[in-house]
Amino acid sequence: MAHKPKKRSLTITGHRTSISLEDDFWDALKDMARAQGRSVPDAISAIDAQRGSCGLSSAIRCAVLGFYRKNSR
Repeated sequence: MAHKPKKRSLTITGHRTSISLEDDFWDALKDMARAQGRSVPDAISAIDAQRGSCGLSSAIRCAVLGFYRKNSR
């Protein structure tokens, strides 16, 4: 079942941005940040710094997926 993305605004590396993610990804991102000892904005900043030309929301989804794949083994 697909869920509509929810847009949230936050400050990343000193600038305001809006990110659209489904609730499950927001929850998973919070879990990932907590496990890394980071705040959600800090986790997003790290993803942003490594994403290249990929959109930020897509990069976050891929980072969350990678986190869960790595930690499920």
